[in-house]
Amino acid sequence: MKRIFLLILTNLGIMVLLSLSVQLLGLNHYLHGAGLNLPMLLGFASVIGFGGSFISLLISKWMAKMSTGAKTIAPNAPATEEESWLLNTVQRLAKTAQLPMPEVAIYEGAPNAFATGAFKNSALVAVSTGLLRGMSRSEVEAVLAHELAHVANGDMVTQTLLQGMVNTFSVFLARVVGFFVDQLLQGNRDEESENRQQGVGMGYYITVFVVEMVLTALGSLVVLWHSRNREYRADEGAAKLLGTPTPMVQALEALGRLGSQPLPKEMKALGISEGRAAGHNLPSPSKDSLWATHPSLANRIARLKGF
Repeated sequence: MKRIFLLILTNLGIMVLLSLSVQLLGLNHYLHGAGLNLPMLLGFASVIGFGGSFISLLISKWMAKMSTGAKTIAPNAPATEEESWLLNTVQRLAKTAQLPMPEVAIYEGAPNAFATGAFKNSALVAVSTGLLRGMSRSEVEAVLAHELAHVANGDMVTQTLLQGMVNTFSVFLARVVGFFVDQLLQGNRDEESENRQQGVGMGYYITVFVVEMVLTALGSLVVLWHSRNREYRADEGAAKLLGTPTPMVQALEALGRLGSQPLPKEMKALGISEGRAAGHNLPSPSKDSLWATHPSLANRIARLKGF
């Protein structure tokens, strides 16, 4: 909750700083006179930037079930001993983490697991049949603890806020840059063009498209950096819940042996693993890729062993 508050506060602070800077530099009067209303643009950018992110968050459980075919286990009527064990294990771990009991689901697929949901009191934790068949129960328990750590840390909401912030500033700055470029191009037009009604031209739209694409790509590096760090935190959270990092280390080593497949594109960052071919030997720890949603298994294991 503290991180969520700080993200919102940071976002508001940056917006206020931008507005004050424009006022102090005397740009607001010029821009408004030229047809650009910065307060309205900031409002528009915020709605566009955060709107899509929050809608995605609110429907995240439904989308996850639809994308993976995950079937929720009936809390009072598990169909098998395995389902009963899963429910009891998640309930025990959730109690230790002081969390409300989430929905628990199973889906058909290669070894992987995920947690999602807009709120802590309505989260979903799901594991694949491949993970259940390939891991020992202590390893599956560690994976469940990892996913509950994501819920406890509020990672789904934090990721949404960060993505919304990136989207907002991409939309805002792209249009400011597009406006200046268009003004520059209009200033070079001949007198006949100057006499016709002013308005944004093609230069504005092209600039907005290009700048927004570039800023979104750069902003995604920040979102991906946060995604990798939240995996480290969830690994450590699992170790705290279990009282030892050993089961989580063993679960990650098992993922290395079994291999895994990434979740559907819109859920890729939610999985316990980004996806990796099966192999008995994990590579040595090395620098994580800037474009990866998850740290390498080797890096996660090394971090846990030093925890």
